[in-house]
Amino acid sequence: MASNDEQLKKAGLKVTSPRMKILEILKKPENQHISAEDVYKILLEQKDEIGLATVYRVLNQFDDAGIITRHHFEGGRSVFELSAKEHHDHLVCLTCGHVFEFEDDVIEERQEKVAAANKLTLTNHSLYLYGECQRGENCEYKLAIEAE
Repeated sequence: MASNDEQLKKAGLKVTSPRMKILEILKKPENQHISAEDVYKILLEQKDEIGLATVYRVLNQFDDAGIITRHHFEGGRSVFELSAKEHHDHLVCLTCGHVFEFEDDVIEERQEKVAAANKLTLTNHSLYLYGECQRGENCEYKLAIEAE
């Protein structure tokens, strides 16, 4: 994987401290499907003085440059993940908001067949499946409510 400097330069973005710090956060596996507010909270925890407006601006620049992908899952909150990942689809829990990534060759093949049957050459697609996770007491939303 390219260094942060190289990745920013390749995208035509100037290498700045806020961009470097935000990109570093986004590269951590536990920070996939992260909101701008959550990036901001991590920066605060790290004692980095980067404002929320700057976080939003940098994430928009990264999205425009193709470094990250913005998802608009149910619930109205945008979340971001690195674009360099292999294609995958998403299962989203409507209770806790947890996002599960999955890959399924049968689903991918079926989508190609449906597109071809309708004389459409697929260039891009996304699949979001929504439901309620069966984690019961381990549901992140329920745990967050209990902590309040």
